[in-house]
Order: sequence, then structure tokens, then C-alpha cells
Amino acid sequence: MLRGVLLALLILSPATLAKDHEVQVMTKIVYATVGDRELLLDAYLPKEDGKYPAVLVIHGGAWRTGNRFQLAAYARSLAKMGMACFAIDYRLAPKHKWPAQIEDCRSAVKWIRQHAAEYRSDPARLGAIGYSAGGHLVSLLATTGEAPSRENGNVDTRLQAVAAGGAPTDFRVFPDGGEWARFLMGGNFKEVPEKFNSASPAAFVDKDDPPIFFYNGTSDRLVPLIWTVPFHQALKRAGVTTEMHKIEGASHIAAAMNRTALTQAYAFLAKHLGADTGQRTESDARAASDRTSEPKEDE
Repeated sequence: MLRGVLLALLILSPATLAKDHEVQVMTKIVYATVGDRELLLDAYLPKEDGKYPAVLVIHGGAWRTGNRFQLAAYARSLAKMGMACFAIDYRLAPKHKWPAQIEDCRSAVKWIRQHAAEYRSDPARLGAIGYSAGGHLVSLLATTGEAPSRENGNVDTRLQAVAAGGAPTDFRVFPDGGEWARFLMGGNFKEVPEKFNSASPAAFVDKDDPPIFFYNGTSDRLVPLIWTVPFHQALKRAGVTTEMHKIEGASHIAAAMNRTALTQAYAFLAKHLGADTGQRTESDARAASDRTSEPKEDE
């Protein structure tokens, strides 16, 4: 079933209201090494010379499965709109416990900024998009970014805009005391409360957080709206620019592929990252939907 879901995500690219850039894809780029493992990303870049906004693309899979190919259509669509996209792998549970996942995402943020000139991207305009576990990770990047310091290697880890789909955003309150997350956290909330807190984007909301766009299905049973809406509301109370698109009747998987939601998410990123997009008709945009092959296992 997972392979079918990944294939659907690759094939169903949304309609976008932007001119098409020709896209160059560069694969198997090492962005970090942890122990003896090389962490890889694929870059999707507008071919024309320029200095484009950058977008980090983070896959889902319940923190325990998935790879950088999963959201290839997201990355390619954004690159067509004039954004330099970087789709990453990260370490997965249960082999790798929290906070390995967010540590890898922060390493990717630093790598993108440090290598911006090589990949035609602007380090001052860096956003992120993710779905499900990826939506959680981009939300956490949004609320925990830091200015350059000795502790973070003197590299800015703050983002300028985020789009999060089907995103769980608060791990601190669960009827089972967090037993469900033992595979990820290595314990329940009572045993390792610091991990549950550190994984909760809602715990770090403040007025300096970047603009965040949410999209969620109203019939999502894996990540119901109650796991995202309070975070969205907290951001609004803090004065952060935030929007939420609810997809009526959509399940978790259907929401990930919803054309209207993704068109809005892409437009939100383009607006807040200052992407130079042109206009075209909706029919043109629909005709330009991606056609890609079934995802491969990582090598």
C-alpha cells in the first residue's frame, strides 16, 4: 500500500498559477554524514541563471518510513514556479530515536544556506514544505529557528515561510500518555517528557515565527484537525501570519494530493519567499501536471 501511496504523490502534481521554468534535477547529493551514514538530498532547480528562493522538502511516513522521492512532485512543481527545491532523506525510527529526525532537518537547512551559491538559491529566502511527519518537522523548524551563533555553527536556521500538510503539532497531551510514540521517543510522556516537549511545535510559538500555511482533510483519522488547529490558533494569537485550508471530506492521503490545497500552499510560499512567478491559465497549469515513475528504494 505504501508504494501505491508514494506513486500517487509522485504522479499527482497540482495545478499552479505560474509560468513554467525548465527544471534541472541533481540527485544523490550528500548534505550530512552521521556516523558511517551519508544523508542524501535531490535538488530540483530552475535551469535559468538566477538567484531563486529555496525550499526544503520533507517527506512523511510516520517518522519510520519514506524517502526523498516521496514528494518529488512537490519539489518539481515549486521548481517550475521559480524556486530551488531540496528534497531530503532523514534518519528514521525505530532505529533512530528522536531528536535524530529534526537534527537531520536542521543540518539540511544549514547545508542549503552554506551551498546557496552553488545551487542558484538565495540564503536569505528559505522556506519549507512537508506532509504528515514532514509537516510536523517543517512546523518545528518554523518555531525553533535560531539566529547564527557559536552553538549552531554560525549559520542561520530560521525559515522565512512554511507550508505544512496533515501536520501533528503537539505531542504533550494524549489519552495513552504517549505510549503510541514509544517507537520514536524511546519511552512515554512520563518517562521522557523532555522529548515530547522538544518535538512539539506548539510549545515554541512566538511572534517571530515565519508565515505558516496549513492544509488538512476534515476526515483525516491519522492526523485529525485537533492536532493542528490549536497550533494554528496560537500562531494567530501571537500575531504570526498563518492560513489554514480545510479539505472537506478528505482523508489523510487524499489531502496530500488535493490540487486546490497544494496550489494555495505553493502560492503562499511563492508570495512570502518573493518568488518571481508569472501568470497562466488554470487549464495550462493542469496540462503541466507532472508524470514521473514509481519511486525507487534509496541506494
